[in-house]
Order: sequence, then structure tokens, then C-alpha cells
Amino acid sequence: MADLVTGEAVVLELRLAKLASRALSMALDIAVQLVLLLGGLFVVGGLASQVDDALASALSLLLVVLVLLGYPVAFETLTRGRTLGKMALGLRVVREDGAAIRFRHALVRGLLASVEIYATSGAVALVVSLASDRGKRLGDFLAGTVVVRERLPVRARPVVAMPPLLAPWAATLDLSRVPDDLALAARQLLSRVPELAPEVSASMVHRLADELARRTAPPPPPGTPALGFLAAVLAERRRRETARLQASGPGGGPPPSYAVPPTPQPPQTDGPFAPPG
Repeated sequence: MADLVTGEAVVLELRLAKLASRALSMALDIAVQLVLLLGGLFVVGGLASQVDDALASALSLLLVVLVLLGYPVAFETLTRGRTLGKMALGLRVVREDGAAIRFRHALVRGLLASVEIYATSGAVALVVSLASDRGKRLGDFLAGTVVVRERLPVRARPVVAMPPLLAPWAATLDLSRVPDDLALAARQLLSRVPELAPEVSASMVHRLADELARRTAPPPPPGTPALGFLAAVLAERRRRETARLQASGPGGGPPPSYAVPPTPQPPQTDGPFAPPG
């Protein structure tokens, strides 16, 4: 499945943060950390006169670790990818597939930050980010994450229309084995068919249709074009989700009902989902 949408989900759904915005958010986070560190050291220094020097040193070391490592790890874990600096700049750390990060991702990023940012004054992070086409630093590479922009204009998603002749068949479909990422890939592909070269769109449509056909039942009527099959599956999936939301309460109204503009049909070959030769 991954090879059918390599790079597509990131290109279409995620806007990667630029180096300037990431650097500014990091500067804000460092400023917050310095305030916390200085305030904590002031408190520890006040207590040092009442305790022995060894305990004061241990407390100071613990404070440095908590501020430099605990601050980003705790914030990114609890807020699902954001620190105070990222909140201010509208940025978020996500996994490479666009899903929210977990503690282990935040921990890897935090541990590597102590080396590539604090120990080298940001030089290593800068060089690696400039060399990466996604602006990733070492922590991102090892954690499998990217930093994306959240504050973007919200565009309405076009809704795929149900082919009328396939509606009765689609109503009988078992869609329980269709994963969200496969449905997302199909929806994105249908919205981009007019932009792609005919041979490219035909190949991708047939491959996605084959993947969906293996996860749905009953099979489509004989002679069903791959593009129509994709549209029917997505439209039926949306219809059932809308019905479920409406049944769950008064706040679950249906999404806006507008359709994707008609798209060119890919050429048919030996079978309904056979790739063009």
C-alpha cells in the first residue's frame, strides 16, 4: 500500500515547516527554558546555604536535565507534538505518515536535541536541516517525524459523487476491511486525476482499485471501470459515515454535498482493474 501513495499524503495533506519558522520557535522555547533554568537555579542557590554543597550540586544537575530534556518531551507528549514555541508559530511535530507522535518520538527528539542543538549551539541541526528536503534534523530522522504548519486556510474537501448505476451494488458492500489510509489515498487520487498524465492516472487508479477490491465484497458488476469502482466505494463509505453521525446525536449533521468535477475515464484493458499495458 505504501508504494501506491509514496509522498502523496505528505504533499497533499501536510505543509512542511520552513527552517526560519522552526528556528524562531526553537528560539522561543530556549528563552522559556532559560527563564525556567535561571529561576530554578536561584531557588536551588537559596537552599544551598541550608544544605550541603553535594546536595545542591545534585539538585542543580537534576534541574538542568528536567528543563533541557523534560520540557520538550513533556510538552510534545501532552500536546501531541507542540511546545510553547511551536504553539506561537503554529507548528506541530507529526509522524511521517501524518499521525500524532507519542512519548517515544518526543523522547528521541529530546535526547538528540541535547547533542545537535545544545551541545553544538545548533550547528549540527542547521547543517542537517539544510541538507534534508523536508527540513528534518537528526532527531526527526531517528524518531521518524517531521514538523508541519497548522495555521493554513481550511479548504473544503470535494465529495465524491456516487455513480447512479453502481448505487444498488454499493449498498451491499462490506467495507469493514477498508483501512482509513487506503480510503484517503483513493480520495486524493480521484481529486488529482485531471492534473495527472493519462497513463499515470490510469496506472494508479487500477492499482488502487485492485487493492480496494481485495478488501471489499461482493465484487463489482462485470465491466465496471476502475474509476467508477473507486468513486462508488468512497461515496458509499461517506454515506454510511454520515448516517452514523446523524444517528449519534443532533450535532452530527452531514458534510456539505458537492461533487468532484467529472474526470476522464482511464482506458479499459483485459479486465475491469487490469493495469494498462
